[in-house]
Amino acid sequence: MMRALALSAGLLLAGCAQTAATTAPTAPSAEVIASQVGEKPTPTSPPAGQQWLYGSAEGAIASAQVYRTMADYVRMAAISAAPRRQVVLAEGSTPTAPKFDDCGEKPPAAVFDADETLIWNLGAMRYFAEQGKDFDPAVWDQWEKTGAGKAVAMPGVIDALAIMRGAGVTIIVNTNRSAANPKGSEDTLRAAGLGDFKHGETLFLMGDTPDGASKDGRRALIASRWCVIAMGGDQLGDFAQAFNARGLSVADRKTMATSGPVAGLWGHGWFLFSNPVYGPSIRGGFADIFPSDKQWEPN
Repeated sequence: MMRALALSAGLLLAGCAQTAATTAPTAPSAEVIASQVGEKPTPTSPPAGQQWLYGSAEGAIASAQVYRTMADYVRMAAISAAPRRQVVLAEGSTPTAPKFDDCGEKPPAAVFDADETLIWNLGAMRYFAEQGKDFDPAVWDQWEKTGAGKAVAMPGVIDALAIMRGAGVTIIVNTNRSAANPKGSEDTLRAAGLGDFKHGETLFLMGDTPDGASKDGRRALIASRWCVIAMGGDQLGDFAQAFNARGLSVADRKTMATSGPVAGLWGHGWFLFSNPVYGPSIRGGFADIFPSDKQWEPN
């Protein structure tokens, strides 16, 4: 009996040893690592942000799902019998102390930025990447004038605009393209399949009001004519210039946008599209991005 028990114990220990040996962790292969972290950009490939936004399935899905959500929201807001209010900040108010005017009898509108919100500027972005440039005002000026047909509608936008227009909502573009090149921007939007836009009526450009790159003046002008029930953009400045205030830290800008009364507007009147390629969001050092109490190093 004792001999049988000893034999059983020996077999059990051997099985445990064998199990431990077969389940010992092994270093992941290069293929497995690549599937988790992606390929490292090379000198002959686009920057990582462009790869994600313009080329990846994830970038396309991110755009389409925001447009689907926005179209549903705008349609329901347009057909609702409830009194409407602007989603444009009222004059003198701020994201930290917002006020919104009643619309009265103004017709409903949805206001969009153009670049990386309605269209992807594939022609210009590829040129900048291949030339190793972040931006060149002279090249961009030419792009505004001659880029029609080389920019594409973002995923989901054509169907979303059709739903909004079908609900009686006017689509208005408020972009920092130059008022010196209205025909080029009108042509670009039309060539992308987004419909006809007319400068000064449904297309507002930098230079239309005296405040330069700030869109606040143009938003106020639009809100004086329409009831803006939704806004879409890829930068916080597409909703309020206060988010781009000089000296505003990365942390304070984030807090301003994600806390207080305006936090509830995201997805409910304000709709933000992903843009990891350019803009005021692309900044900050290690101390700005990573909390010091979360620093970690392997042994």
